[in-house]
Amino acid sequence: MTTGMIGRKLGMMRVFDGSGRVRGVTVIELGPNYVTQVRTPDRDGYSAVQLAFSGRRKRLTQAQRGHLRKAGLERETLTALKEYRVDDSSGYSLGQVLNCAQFEPGTFVDLTATSKGRGWAGGVKRWNFRGGPKTHGQSDRHRAPGSLGAGTTPGRVYKGQKMAGHMGDEVVTVLNCLVVATDPERNLLFVQGSVPGPRTSIVSVRNARRPALKAYTPPVFPTAEVEAVIDEAEPVEDAEQMAEQNAEGAAEQSEAQE
Repeated sequence: MTTGMIGRKLGMMRVFDGSGRVRGVTVIELGPNYVTQVRTPDRDGYSAVQLAFSGRRKRLTQAQRGHLRKAGLERETLTALKEYRVDDSSGYSLGQVLNCAQFEPGTFVDLTATSKGRGWAGGVKRWNFRGGPKTHGQSDRHRAPGSLGAGTTPGRVYKGQKMAGHMGDEVVTVLNCLVVATDPERNLLFVQGSVPGPRTSIVSVRNARRPALKAYTPPVFPTAEVEAVIDEAEPVEDAEQMAEQNAEGAAEQSEAQE
């Protein structure tokens, strides 16, 4: 079993587990993952497996084509490559397919993804500064950062001082997320809580150090709600399909008004 897999964030929904507790979950399309390289202690000094996630990538560089040709995956639409450590890599082979069955409900995972980019943001939005007073002549200082440091000593601004700047678009790791349920047939993983990044973003799922729950009953998912989350995450491929969807929506709206 690998220590992690690559997936794609689809969206969020709410479910009730076997004990009746409501849990807000994020749906991750975890797989299929293809083994593209096997690291061995004799050749590389450690044991690891490089995995590739099948997504919507259109073009591959010549270096990537040559690397994937060895695993027989040159024609696959691969989105991301990532390496995960394993105790013994002898049981893996090039081109092998992995799914989310290795993650069991009741266990915990660590999720790594790139957060949403917020552009250039001020101190109030980026660092939760409270802003300046609204009275006593401070009519234009509501969201100003205020003083940045003393004048004579140190006579400069320390590096890393909190102030306005580029917000978001950073690699963020969320620790100890509960695996609420899995669906190996559709390669879906349901984890409790939110996951960084927008829909369809790439997520790395790793086994957490926290031990599994002793008593946990996974929920029975309503198929209609899961399908709705999957459909919302699917992007529109061309303008014609978008026009058809807009026309169908307009027709449904007119019928409802009548």
